[in-house]
Amino acid sequence: MIENMRGKKILVTGADGFIGSHLTETLVHAGHDVRAFVYYNSFNSWGWLDHAPDDIRRGLDVFAGDIRDPHGVRQAMKGCDVVLHLAALIAIPYSYHSPDAYVDTNIRGTLNVLQAARDLGVSKVVHTSTSEVYGTARAVPITEDHPLQGQSPYSATKIAADQLALSFHSSFDTPVAVIRPFNTYGPRQSARAIIPAAVIQMANGKKRIRLGSLHPTRDFNYIEDVVRGFIAVAASPRAVGQVINIGSGHEISIGDTVRLIGELMGADVEIITDNERIRPEKSEVERLCASNDRARTLLDWQPAYAGRDGLRRGLSQTIAWFRDPGNLSRYKADLYNI
Repeated sequence: MIENMRGKKILVTGADGFIGSHLTETLVHAGHDVRAFVYYNSFNSWGWLDHAPDDIRRGLDVFAGDIRDPHGVRQAMKGCDVVLHLAALIAIPYSYHSPDAYVDTNIRGTLNVLQAARDLGVSKVVHTSTSEVYGTARAVPITEDHPLQGQSPYSATKIAADQLALSFHSSFDTPVAVIRPFNTYGPRQSARAIIPAAVIQMANGKKRIRLGSLHPTRDFNYIEDVVRGFIAVAASPRAVGQVINIGSGHEISIGDTVRLIGELMGADVEIITDNERIRPEKSEVERLCASNDRARTLLDWQPAYAGRDGLRRGLSQTIAWFRDPGNLSRYKADLYNI
């Protein structure tokens, strides 16, 4: 159990998603009292938490709701001391298609959390940002003081949500910290992302795999490192009022990442450029590489999956998970998931 959060009730919004489910399971496994906010649906699905071990699911207090509804959000937050706010729409291509939904979910949803936190006297809110708010790097490594650039409707709504969170700290002394993970990957990630898109096609025996732009660089971070970052931010009093990057500091092109995946999977494939997967030219983030100095200094956090060796280890574990037939069958390999 994390000492600074001992005896506290923790709410995780977006607990049914990729990062949220890993974070929720880790907290429950560590002995914490966790309420999982999942997106209400008529199937009574808890997303990835449906596939959690029995002991994890038995230890969960699940609240089904909609982050866009202020009344439901307030109800979910009652009795909670710490809120880890991950609920968001995150797919960049879908934000070109339906930007209104991103405003409602990412901005209004965050406002609902902040207003309830202020009124209920929550002791800590960790708001989830994204490296996409930086846009194409003007200088690397990217520090938290790098200019913010909304190059997609998604990133624009996340910039707005970040600024709302920080404004509540400045205006009302709401104990808010902003965590800014760079390109997270690992088991359970949506097929919309580059690593699972490549792995899924190769695991299904495709000899010609369809991808978007290969030249942009990214700073990929294995899910375990990101989860540790969330917990460190939640536990540290020094994080309040801060924006904190969680990134490896290792930069690699998408093309080289895909070639490394092919090497690890023993797959000899031809990469086909799929125009449907290419962002509008001015919207593409060409380069991302994190400075993690603030996380090291404030949180004593550092990546366990650092550098090319760390990326190889993280990719190997990701590939092993996707190759499991029970996991692979949950993905539609022949369809582009925006």
